[in-house]
Amino acid sequence: MHLTQEASQRRTVLTALGSGLVVGLAGCLGDGDDLPEPVSLDDGQACDECGMEIEQHPGPTGQVFFDDHPPDRDGPAWFCSSTCTYSYRFDREDEGTDPIVTYLTDYSQLEYSVDDGDEPSISAHLAADDHREESELTVVAGSDVEGAMGPELIPFGDADDAEAFADEYGGDVRAATDVDRELVDSVRS
Repeated sequence: MHLTQEASQRRTVLTALGSGLVVGLAGCLGDGDDLPEPVSLDDGQACDECGMEIEQHPGPTGQVFFDDHPPDRDGPAWFCSSTCTYSYRFDREDEGTDPIVTYLTDYSQLEYSVDDGDEPSISAHLAADDHREESELTVVAGSDVEGAMGPELIPFGDADDAEAFADEYGGDVRAATDVDRELVDSVRS
């Protein structure tokens, strides 16, 4: 097929406009590509909520990047437990600060262990790649398994893994985005 010069230019302009529209919509819809990446928590970091050294304790860890409330350093606020992660984030939200993204340990992608002592605890995993966005996770709340702060919210990227964990260790399964202050307070008490 032979196009006239005018038709060819019109096609080029329409293609460029269409491409620009797609790129613009992707930016508005937020495909997640522009989110800050999680960091490793194995370099002596202290929990921004309770002050404990993260790598010295078992259980899930967390990170929160904020839009207008960074900690006194570059990068996220970091935490020794998922309960500390949520408590700190809820406090900042109450102050009017918006989180960009929350990351928690994803036990579905890890070879983890549970110490079956008198107070069973789940292993810690501190590499950046061990964390996943909260929106992609399911948590087990109120199980017999503890983390750094005792009773814990144990996150899984696969809901079936969360169900299997709850079948073995007890607890309630829910979407991580459904965690609220009331649930965190009930787990801690």
